[in-house]
Amino acid sequence: MNSDTPSEPPFDGPPNDDNGSGDTPPGDGQLGGGQWGDGVPEGGQPADGQPGTPTPGSNPAAENPAVRARVPDHVAGGCFSTGAIVMTGPSEFIVDFLQTVGRPHRVAVRVVIPHAVMPQFVDALQKNLELYKGRFGDPVMPTPTPNPNAEQRRPTPQEIYDDLKLPDEVLSGTYANGVMIGHGATEFGLDFLTSFFPQSAVSARVFLAAGQVPRLLDSLRGATKQLEDRRKGNEGNQ
Repeated sequence: MNSDTPSEPPFDGPPNDDNGSGDTPPGDGQLGGGQWGDGVPEGGQPADGQPGTPTPGSNPAAENPAVRARVPDHVAGGCFSTGAIVMTGPSEFIVDFLQTVGRPHRVAVRVVIPHAVMPQFVDALQKNLELYKGRFGDPVMPTPTPNPNAEQRRPTPQEIYDDLKLPDEVLSGTYANGVMIGHGATEFGLDFLTSFFPQSAVSARVFLAAGQVPRLLDSLRGATKQLEDRRKGNEGNQ
């Protein structure tokens, strides 16, 4: 799968990348079959957040007021992410969730999201962030690390990934056409879903500090806009 390089650096990502505005990203509810709604992972508890309002869609789960998703044992524990890189591929967005505490920095989870799904993901995450602010106020943003070489050129994507450990089991990524989002006072939880008949399932579970969410939103919006601009350019050249 060929993918374009990120148009902006990742948020709170690898070293030498301090701006944190990346290319593209999820939201309050389920993002599958054109429908967003609140969800309760099967065998688990509802996320600590405000549910979204389900709307009809083509997915069979849309007929249910709350989408239930099976949580496989290997994803139930989830992982905590301190940053993300978003890239735009020919038919999908690739979101690499990073762990940058200690060395080596690594890609913990790679999520592959179809182009058509991303705008719903962005809208839902925005709504969930607004609900968070209504309950807890503005999230505490991380303090940017001063860059002693502010005039140094921005590293290329290849240089960024040369500094990251990308395990073999993460290379191909995890597909998702939906997401359920919840939040507590200090963190957000993202359950990425494969929303297929007859049973939705959680394909990846990621936790983020609340202060990282606005930067992730900016990255996701940037990637979505990049794709829109490219499509407009292609139409203009025809």
